[in-house]
Amino acid sequence: MIHLLRPCLGVFAVLTLVTGVVYPMLVTTVAQLAFPARAAGSVLERDGRAVGSTLLGQPFSSPRYFWGRPSATVPQPYNSAASGGTHLAPTNPALASTVAERVRALRAADPDNDTPAPVDLVTASGSGLDPHISPAAAVFQVVRVARARGLPPEQVRALVSVHTHERMLGLLGEPRVNVVELNLALDEVR
Repeated sequence: MIHLLRPCLGVFAVLTLVTGVVYPMLVTTVAQLAFPARAAGSVLERDGRAVGSTLLGQPFSSPRYFWGRPSATVPQPYNSAASGGTHLAPTNPALASTVAERVRALRAADPDNDTPAPVDLVTASGSGLDPHISPAAAVFQVVRVARARGLPPEQVRALVSVHTHERMLGLLGEPRVNVVELNLALDEVR
């Protein structure tokens, strides 16, 4: 029986070494060489201190900041350990109620804005962690943010334009604005 067990343990040890040590070290090394910022979590720093990531949204509720997509994670928003959407169908009354509540909150924060609320400001993404909004969602908030900061709307609109990322290779995805990056740029203005 031992003569059968020895080769099995040898194969187990070799495969553990290859798949559990060598392969992860190789992939990590290649990622850090080819994509150093992403491999390190795309951390955003201010004054040498980590303040966020370009890959994860953050909750903003002050009128002085742009608001991102709502997060569906619980118990706290943008909780990467609980990533996932609500899985509510478009006809579900709970989704309709939640969206209506979010529209009311947007209207309360900016009562003079009578344009329709962009869908990405009232619905969560599939992961609940999305750090991006559409340029239309950013423009929807320009006047509120400018008023709260005492800035001309044109200056805030220009910041949105600078922080709008176009489609990858001109074809893939949609134009988007990273809310965390935009809010950090706003803090540098005033």
